[in-house]
Amino acid sequence: MRQQVSEASSPWAIVAAILLPPLGVFMQRGLTPAFWLTVVLTLIGWLPGAVFALALLLAPERIPLR
Repeated sequence: MRQQVSEASSPWAIVAAILLPPLGVFMQRGLTPAFWLTVVLTLIGWLPGAVFALALLLAPERIPLR
């Protein structure tokens, strides 16, 4: 069984993910496909972007996007 090491999210990234979701994802993961997906979801609406960004930051092992 493969064990994944979970990276701790910084409190600043979590606050940024609530206020401006793509910024929080960028602070934690950089310019990755997850960042661009968060941008698209935030353009659709703030809530989908914020929920996805918080899910990426708080449970990264459940969403395998890098």
